[in-house]
Amino acid sequence: MPDHTTDAETDEVSRSQRRREALDVLKLAHALVGLSDAQLARVPLSDDLRDEVVRARAVTQQIARKRQTQFLAKHLRRREDELEPIRAALEHDRDHSRRESANLHRIEAWRERLIAEGDDALNEFLQHFPQCDRQHLRQLSRQARAERSANKAPHAFRELFRVLRELFDAAEN
Repeated sequence: MPDHTTDAETDEVSRSQRRREALDVLKLAHALVGLSDAQLARVPLSDDLRDEVVRARAVTQQIARKRQTQFLAKHLRRREDELEPIRAALEHDRDHSRRESANLHRIEAWRERLIAEGDDALNEFLQHFPQCDRQHLRQLSRQARAERSANKAPHAFRELFRVLRELFDAAEN
């Protein structure tokens, strides 16, 4: 049986594939609408696309926002060449958020260890961060432990977190 398909027929994208691509662009539009102002500023968008995103974000009614987001997706589909840099920026932002979240969890874990275990945890922490002020960390962890046991406001607890975050940030740079 001879094959009657031509090159033009095999190059055509199936309807299902076009739908999947359109849904991917709609997800991208939803992601853009959900960004904060600071995150949106880091995404490479043309002025008219940025205006469309701002317009969609300004709509508060659910069905109207859905319509406006679909309209944004329509504009995005027309600019296929701009989609990859936008996706890359969103992925980079997601990766950065994951790293930041993991870093915050490490800082919280160290804070809890310093408060609960005292000098043993402090000695181990100093092996990782020898440049830090041992006396200040010991004082903050003891004050935080005292605040916790006396059921007082967590001033030293928060200050200990700030100091640890500064140390972690300085170590990254």
